[in-house]
Amino acid sequence: MKEGAKVILGVTGGIAAYKSALLTRELIKHGAAVRVIMTDSAREFITPLTLQTLSGSPVGTGMFSPWKEAEMAHISLADFADIVVIAPATANIIGKIAGGIADDLLTTTVLATQAPVLLCPAMNAGMLAKAAVRENMEKLAARGYFLLEPVFGELACKTEGAGRLPAIEEIVEEMETILTAKDLSGERILVTAGPTREPLDPVRFITNYSSGKMGYALALMAKRRGADVTLISGPTALFPPRGVRVVGVSSAREMRDAVMEYWGPATVIIKAAAVADYRPAVCENSKIKKKGDRLLLQLEKNPDIIAELGKIKGDRLVIGFAMESENLLENARDKLKRKNMDYIVANLLTSEGAGFECDTNIVTIIGQDGSIVELPLMEKMKVADKILDKVRDRAR
Repeated sequence: MKEGAKVILGVTGGIAAYKSALLTRELIKHGAAVRVIMTDSAREFITPLTLQTLSGSPVGTGMFSPWKEAEMAHISLADFADIVVIAPATANIIGKIAGGIADDLLTTTVLATQAPVLLCPAMNAGMLAKAAVRENMEKLAARGYFLLEPVFGELACKTEGAGRLPAIEEIVEEMETILTAKDLSGERILVTAGPTREPLDPVRFITNYSSGKMGYALALMAKRRGADVTLISGPTALFPPRGVRVVGVSSAREMRDAVMEYWGPATVIIKAAAVADYRPAVCENSKIKKKGDRLLLQLEKNPDIIAELGKIKGDRLVIGFAMESENLLENARDKLKRKNMDYIVANLLTSEGAGFECDTNIVTIIGQDGSIVELPLMEKMKVADKILDKVRDRAR
């Protein structure tokens, strides 16, 4: 979320109202300026003082209490907002907004604002399933409101079903997506990420230290910027990005097959995976027993996926990665030309803050046209944005 984003957080009277404290804290951590509006019913579940303490700003409760001297609260708040999020959004507030009712501070602010509005419904599963509630949600979606569907799980009424407020991280991510310019709309981007595993026997494999963080950052940022994204991922401990098509693979050959299955509709291919160059020539059917002081392994070459794509890419934009331990620019340029990529993102394994498993990276983006962009140490999400700028600029 951009630093200083102005957020109106509406809190309504459901048991999930206590989670608004967690959401407020998370938004503040992301650098947002948060103003909270509570309905009368919300105050039965959580106090205004709690949310005022966390947000660092007064909490709006009364319809006729001025937000600032000589200002009407709902107009002041409506003009303040970059985005309005209502979490939790009860069936009652959904119905009131759908019906154009404005009888309290929250509903009048929603009616007055020009900012995007995100509703996060949370309620009993039976209420959520009622035709009136679903029709109201559909009506709001058709009018341009954003709705984040509740998730399945244990509810406060001791039953299980759809109706739980989504995780705080999911709400923040949805807000990030809404606020991000859709400058990659129309692009179909295929991203590969993570390591591959090359089996020796049923219990052992050869792999590398890749965490997949760079590839997942690229997939997530491309989705935020409006692209249709397919992520082909080797084994990682990362959660799949919401709104991204994810295809899981294990070995280099599986990754190659998946890439060849999905590359056709793609307009852009970004190969961020750390694919093993070699695999054991033989994978034993049973566990290899310890014998003697040495075990000799015979390896054979894996498919070179990006070189294969380079030969058939047509007018697609192909971006690859090069991790080197020496002669960074020389080796990266050579790989760029040999494999017919449009850009290569090179990083030096020995640089502090770069490479595997880090949340940061230091990269140099080299173009087929001879261009060089050296980026300083930055978070991988920001690196991903810089790489995706190359995709955006191609269309200009």
